[in-house]
Amino acid sequence: MTIHHHNHPYTTIHDFHSHSHIGWDNSIEPIAEVDSGQTISYEIVEASGGQFNRKSTAEDVKNVDFSKLNPVAGPIYIKGAKPGDTLEVEMLDFRQLEWGWTAIVPGFGLLADDFPDPAIKIIDLANRKKAEFLPGIDIFVKPFPGTIGVALKEPGNHSIVPPRHNGGNMDIRHLIKGTKLYLPVQVEGALFSIGDTHAAQGDGEVCGTAIEASMEATVRFKLHKGKAIAEPRYEIPGPPTPEADSMGYYVTTGHGPDLYKASQNAIRYMIEHIVDTYGVSDEEAYMLCSIAVDLRISEIVDAPNWLVSAFLPNAIFR
Repeated sequence: MTIHHHNHPYTTIHDFHSHSHIGWDNSIEPIAEVDSGQTISYEIVEASGGQFNRKSTAEDVKNVDFSKLNPVAGPIYIKGAKPGDTLEVEMLDFRQLEWGWTAIVPGFGLLADDFPDPAIKIIDLANRKKAEFLPGIDIFVKPFPGTIGVALKEPGNHSIVPPRHNGGNMDIRHLIKGTKLYLPVQVEGALFSIGDTHAAQGDGEVCGTAIEASMEATVRFKLHKGKAIAEPRYEIPGPPTPEADSMGYYVTTGHGPDLYKASQNAIRYMIEHIVDTYGVSDEEAYMLCSIAVDLRISEIVDAPNWLVSAFLPNAIFR
């Protein structure tokens, strides 16, 4: 760990593997202590924990070791943080993206029953603004951390997979540079960790993976004493998707008394549309939905049926 002296204290966490953990556990020793106002840079390894590389195949997905998935860097002890406080985490920068992957992992994802076979797509991230998913389809690169949170007050190790009131694997695509995330402090020192960095994702991350990519992430902490919130909140500094909004959308819908099933149907119809229109495979269309399509709840009051819309941005096609 190296300390840089700028106008504010600045810490870089290197040597990620000895500074990471899997699962939330408030008994894990902090790797560093920081003050409110301090800035930290993390070198973050993508969600496979180094199991995949640029040459990985479906066979590698089939053989993935689930116990090594989604490592997070930390925990960091924030001095003065106590239960009942709120920890503000400002996203300052995401750098050093080289390549990423999107995969269909058997048994995982919104349409797990429709897609039983493993698949993986390796994506070059050398161009910072856009990444080619397939010839003629370019994804906007908008990096963010999929997993970010503080330790739970309950003892023991808690799975990193689901999001919780401490944050966790929220996969909120809007936590990009300039965003402020607010987390409810559960334990003394907050014990903040971050990982699962993504180069791009749609709202919903429907196939279960985004464009998973290693990168350097820089955040700034600010402690709000005596300000309690029950669950995470965030502020974004401008319109969430201006680049995607620029050329309109094609939208499919799904309805029914179950939001999950309605979401499944909206994505099934979107896959059908993408396959028919752009001549890609079902698997490629499903992965494209995960990294570029936004699910939105259009209506949740007109019982017995709710309505979900799936938004495909026209701007990704050239």
